[in-house]
Amino acid sequence: MDLRLAGKVAVVTGASKGIGLAITRSLAAEGVRVVAGAMKGSAELDVIADQKDVHPVLVDLTTPDGPATLITEAVSRFDSIDILVNNVGAVRPRLEGFLAVTDEDWDWAMTINFFAAVRTMRAALPHLVTRKGASIVTISSVNAFLPDPSVIDYSAAKGALTNLCKSLSKEYGRKVRVNTISPGPVQTDLWLGDTGVAATVARANGTTAAAVAQQAAADASTGRFTYPQEIADLALFLASDRADNITGSDFLIDGGLIKTL
Repeated sequence: MDLRLAGKVAVVTGASKGIGLAITRSLAAEGVRVVAGAMKGSAELDVIADQKDVHPVLVDLTTPDGPATLITEAVSRFDSIDILVNNVGAVRPRLEGFLAVTDEDWDWAMTINFFAAVRTMRAALPHLVTRKGASIVTISSVNAFLPDPSVIDYSAAKGALTNLCKSLSKEYGRKVRVNTISPGPVQTDLWLGDTGVAATVARANGTTAAAVAQQAAADASTGRFTYPQEIADLALFLASDRADNITGSDFLIDGGLIKTL
């Protein structure tokens, strides 16, 4: 299927690894010019930038001015923006319970998982509305509607993020399509890294990260984690005009983890 994305300009946040890297690589392969925002960058992102029209921007999106800096760089380099992918996010398991979650913890979770996207969209929308077929794709989470006390602040932030995107889809429906993707556990460092969810839970419970990950995978009907490329494939479809009448929608990609309608 020709997604007709060639020549468009996209901004991707959290682009140096995991889901963001897969989306950046896939957009570039379709001929999209990509501004890839990341705090530290990565060797993998540098390889893509050497081969394709990808411009890494090292920026801290948790700062009040970081998102606007990223969008300004994109417009300065390419004159316009057609696609915004809000992907940046992070989680820290809260295994000691709600009362142990401090104001600083809440501030961290809400900033990286909610306010970074708020500020990026606020900076990007004045440019997106001038482009025919403009689209925002936001990576949310099943935790937006599957509250989990072990990631209570992350769940709350993702719930706010999905709600916000639904509201924006109503306000900008005739000019910019706004959709969300809600993954379950994904095969990335967020879950499987040395300081990821599986390792953190394992240390607290005297088991192994492999055992924790295996149980999480078993909770899905498919018996496995989602791959970053599968999310990238869905994100590209939603960003393209093949999905021209899809807005205000949330798309599960969780291997059947959510069993309810």
